[in-house]
Amino acid sequence: MIKLHDKVFKPFLGEDRILEAINKMADQIANDYKDEVPIFVGVLNGAFMFVSDFLKAYQYPCEVSFVRLSSYQGLTSTGIVETLLDVPENIEGRSIIILEDVIDTGRTLKKLVHLFSQTNAKEFKIASLFYKSEIYNGEYAIDYVGLEIPDTFIVGYGLDYNELGRNLREVYQLNQTNMINLVLFGKPGAGKGTQAGFLKEKYNLKHISTGDVFRYNIKNGTELGKLAKSYIDKGDLVPDEVTIDMLKDEVEKNPQASGFIFDGFPRTAAQAEALDNFLESKDMQVDATIALEAEDDILVSRLLERGKESGRSDDQDESKIRNRFDEYNQKTAPLKAYYEKQGKFHSVNGIGEILEITERLSTVIDALA
Repeated sequence: MIKLHDKVFKPFLGEDRILEAINKMADQIANDYKDEVPIFVGVLNGAFMFVSDFLKAYQYPCEVSFVRLSSYQGLTSTGIVETLLDVPENIEGRSIIILEDVIDTGRTLKKLVHLFSQTNAKEFKIASLFYKSEIYNGEYAIDYVGLEIPDTFIVGYGLDYNELGRNLREVYQLNQTNMINLVLFGKPGAGKGTQAGFLKEKYNLKHISTGDVFRYNIKNGTELGKLAKSYIDKGDLVPDEVTIDMLKDEVEKNPQASGFIFDGFPRTAAQAEALDNFLESKDMQVDATIALEAEDDILVSRLLERGKESGRSDDQDESKIRNRFDEYNQKTAPLKAYYEKQGKFHSVNGIGEILEITERLSTVIDALA
């Protein structure tokens, strides 16, 4: 995975496969033009790498020139093709082969045809390294094709996303995997941390524990950590916006993740709304909230056992444990109502073998796709 600006791209075509396709094109064109001196016209900016490697593979006399057109801004075509560098001079009676990096909708191709149809060239043909046949309008013949590819946004090997990525030797495609963002609930001892560990590996999710994030920021003296500590030192609650800013940092540090597990936040309906607003600003959403359910008596037994090994005082006193359960119930009830209203609340039996519980959780997650 690579990140360019705000987008993540995954490997699509390796350099060896690209060069193999270029060599095939060079052989095909040589069969047609080796007895004359064609003019190869590269379309800038995207085709500069293609033109360079193509000319190395073409073993017969030829000339080379360039035109420059532009129709893309960001991820989408503007629909308006601008001519930034005109056709070469002295092409009367010559055979022209246009070397294009990628043909998709055909708008750029239409502009090229218009440019060269007004010249006195003997003939001109189109050679495209990449060809998106499913969206091409089919108005003009494409004479030579290197690789036919699906309609996905690609970068690398001359192609860019807002000018980044042209220098990559391989081609990457936009990572359009549907993200899965979960909020995980569970009383103390329900196995939430254990299950989060399994789920993050299985679905390439990033587990964001609010407690861990707070401890990291405070320990490392980040600006947000200092701000949070200033509230804690005064005995005040850390404002939701500070917590959200910490979560935002964690999300932005992990662009390769296919989603996130939020653990420990939200704790109130207001925090849930704040989380929704933050995710919406990133074109994301909470896809599901999952509560690991278990009977209090079973969880008390688990925690008392855990307390013998961990030494945690709050795991060694049954009354303290049940007080924590009461606090959980009070806080979770409004959150349950909030997410049930959105149709996103799921309850999963948290009793059983660890892998059995993972399978139950996976059934809920897999149904989100």
